[in-house]
Amino acid sequence: MADVLALVEARLRTALGEPDARAAVTFLGTDRIEVLRFTEGDIVRYATLGMSAVPMADPTSPLADPVKGPRAELLLSVRAGLADTDKVLRPLAVLAASPQVEGVIVAPGASLDVGEPLWPGAPFTSVLVAESGGLVEDLDLDAPLDPVRFLPLLPMTPNEAAWKRVHGAGALQERWLGSGTDLRDPLRRTVPLD
Repeated sequence: MADVLALVEARLRTALGEPDARAAVTFLGTDRIEVLRFTEGDIVRYATLGMSAVPMADPTSPLADPVKGPRAELLLSVRAGLADTDKVLRPLAVLAASPQVEGVIVAPGASLDVGEPLWPGAPFTSVLVAESGGLVEDLDLDAPLDPVRFLPLLPMTPNEAAWKRVHGAGALQERWLGSGTDLRDPLRRTVPLD
């Protein structure tokens, strides 16, 4: 487990530079989750560290495989200085702990909801999980371990989350793209959905 996390942190540092802050959260019955903050110009990136320590297990399986199964860490990028986004650390840790706590598999296209604003004044309570491989390349581990995927999170307003449930993740991403939506704007409004 420690070896996997050391490799994950090394991959994050290679891709994003040195973190300028880190915080740790431990939930009852789970392993510790850290959130690292990286600042590059006017963009702040938050990355979880700890979610990939154990593979995510199929919630319908009676026993979790300690070796095989998908592994991931979460990434969130926002514009700096527009909101108190550092308060997102705890909600991110909650999302990263959800595979251990709730037995869910976090995968691209999924919606994750924290039930409260991601940071003070945020118009978002949930995120859309995007495809890995962009900002931070997947990290291959020795067989039989699955690679660690670095999954970007795209904040969604409640209206966008409801629309996504009906029309799908691809349709929502097309709306964002068609409207030129700045998904890094921590105060952006809902994309037009009519």
